[in-house]
Amino acid sequence: MKKLHIIGLGLLGGSFGLGARQKFPELIITGTDANQKNLAEALTLGIITEAKEKPDADTDLVILATPADTLGDLVLKTLEQVNENTLVFDVGSTKAKLCALLTDHPKRSQYLAAHPIAGTEYSGPKAASADLLDKKVLIICELEKTDLHLKEKAYQLFEALNLKLRFMDPEEHDRHLAFVSHLSHISSFMLGETVLQKMEDDKNIFDMAGSGFASTVRLAKSSPAMWAPIFTENKENILNAMDGYIANLTAFRDKIAAEDSKGLFDEMAEINKIRDILDLGK
Repeated sequence: MKKLHIIGLGLLGGSFGLGARQKFPELIITGTDANQKNLAEALTLGIITEAKEKPDADTDLVILATPADTLGDLVLKTLEQVNENTLVFDVGSTKAKLCALLTDHPKRSQYLAAHPIAGTEYSGPKAASADLLDKKVLIICELEKTDLHLKEKAYQLFEALNLKLRFMDPEEHDRHLAFVSHLSHISSFMLGETVLQKMEDDKNIFDMAGSGFASTVRLAKSSPAMWAPIFTENKENILNAMDGYIANLTAFRDKIAAEDSKGLFDEMAEINKIRDILDLGK
């Protein structure tokens, strides 16, 4: 692998660039971003070596790391630009629409649907880190539709960055992510909004908020530019997840209203099983 091109130089795109530079010092990394400030910062930080709108003809890999609602048009445009030896992969949080869009595309074999389960509540090139992807899970969808020779280029990068590969159907991916990622962000945003509405004195929030509140509301600091498109792109799955969440909140509220201490205890004890599941994944 000699050349890498990144479109979207924020947290994920930037981290791929920094990680790739660390593992492959001779690698030529070009890229672009719709935000000129991000582009300038990416050059300063060494995420890319040169700003370019389009990948060079001999580029090995093109990474698409832009908001979810832009990826459909972008992947079609990028596939038109690249030659037969270039692989294009995205790192978006939704996969079903993209995979369906490309089902009959003549260059479908040059596309890889990928999603790294990595990130922070911060955004932009300055939030990028060379080790952000280390030991993180990377979900790949419809692997069998990608050319064998081309996906080896991606595997070379994924292995170097120490990513743990998992394989999933795109619809299954979007359904699961609605519950374990997208709903988490919605919950955090809404908790933040509720507190801001009821506690107008910023000092009270600062003084009274403990570590539990800080960790629960952490995701409310995430970029709206990234998350608003995800919520609409995965609308059906997210609405289903929210319906279940709202029903559980209502039932829990009813137990509190009824002063059903035993019911509250039993329900929380049952939910504590999530601790064992999460500990297994460490």
